[in-house]
Amino acid sequence: MKLWDKEKKTEEAVMKFTVGNDQSFDKLLAPYDIIGSMAHAIMLGKTGLLKQEEAQQVLRELADYYPKTKSPSFALDPDDEDIHSHLENHLVNTLGDPGKKIHTARSRNDQVMTAMLLLMKEELRLVLEDADVLFDTLISQAALYNKYLLPGYTHTQVAMPSSFALWLGAYAESLVNDLQLISGILKVIDQNPLGSAAGYGSSFPIDRELTTRLAGFSALQVSAVSAQLNRGKMEMHMATGLSSLANTMSRLAADMILFMSQDLHFISFRDELTTGSSIMPHKKNPDVLELVRAHCNTIMAMPATLNGLTANLISGYHRDLQLTKEILVPGISKTKQCLQMMALMTSSMVPRDHILEDPKYALVFSVEAVNRKVMEGTPFRDAYREVASEIESGAYKSSGKTEYTHTGSIGNPGLELIKGKMHAARSALQIRPAEKIFEELKHYV
Repeated sequence: MKLWDKEKKTEEAVMKFTVGNDQSFDKLLAPYDIIGSMAHAIMLGKTGLLKQEEAQQVLRELADYYPKTKSPSFALDPDDEDIHSHLENHLVNTLGDPGKKIHTARSRNDQVMTAMLLLMKEELRLVLEDADVLFDTLISQAALYNKYLLPGYTHTQVAMPSSFALWLGAYAESLVNDLQLISGILKVIDQNPLGSAAGYGSSFPIDRELTTRLAGFSALQVSAVSAQLNRGKMEMHMATGLSSLANTMSRLAADMILFMSQDLHFISFRDELTTGSSIMPHKKNPDVLELVRAHCNTIMAMPATLNGLTANLISGYHRDLQLTKEILVPGISKTKQCLQMMALMTSSMVPRDHILEDPKYALVFSVEAVNRKVMEGTPFRDAYREVASEIESGAYKSSGKTEYTHTGSIGNPGLELIKGKMHAARSALQIRPAEKIFEELKHYV
């Protein structure tokens, strides 16, 4: 039964179109809707809008039902419009009148926002765990191959000496920057909208500060209108954080694809991580890396898609906002998968040593020749022209030597400093697991 049924049956085609894919995504929302409903039930009991006995009945029934929603076999009834209808119908069928009272002082608008934000926070926590693994892998590989040099490129042309430590450390630090951005995003999405109802509050004497604490939010979305106005924007903010991670992974994957080509052969992977060709027996294709690159490119499109969905909406609720779930939720899943696959590929990567000893990379040391002349007293521009002339005439001879000492260079890639930055970034990104919030609500007295 629909929560808004008024004894008139809605056209079946209309119901199919308006429900859309909601049931499949709402299965994922179920545990979070229960957490939000448990916080709401406790608050109703505290404010006298539910009798204490009724509040405890609802709380116990929701707690008992929670594990079922975590099961892979959990499914909504065909007649349920969404998870919110499903849970309320379950409470009514099980408890009678107490179940009919659970929706007091709330709307599906603030109910779905609360569940969605709780899901986003929990998924962000899991994304960060996967990002930690990739970061640690990059740092450990950088330390292991610290002395291995490779050419650095500008304009896809051989430019200056680089190293595997410098290259991998760069992507590790890029992850740090992504997490620093996500830290700010977490502050935005970690706000409680419950109690804003349909977007204009409630005349019931509710306690929104209490539900904020109970549901594990760090702050209250104060204005009821603002809470509704930010639906869709919250999802866009989260997508922005994911897109930043995706940008880092996409570029790392692209580098690896180039570096493992036969022409360069800077790195290799064991055969089990590559695929073959149906007609070319020699092929070892980087399909994993190519798919990571492709998935990450679609993740990077999510903020623009979500922004476009909400850009011309006036204040208040609109059914357009239903579509945010089917844009964001798959993107979260793809982000986690890509992080896991990039950690696997990075940990299995084997760099080749002595790359710069190949004569074709002789010019990579030309800047070193300029710098040595400068250190001997020649003005930089004169030294530059002298070396350029030597290259043009064929008189240039590569030394094959580098002398880098500053932080963030071949001689001092600064891996410990990057690790320190990561520690600080993660310290600012503490998210309480949803399971802990549930356990606290379950045993609330």
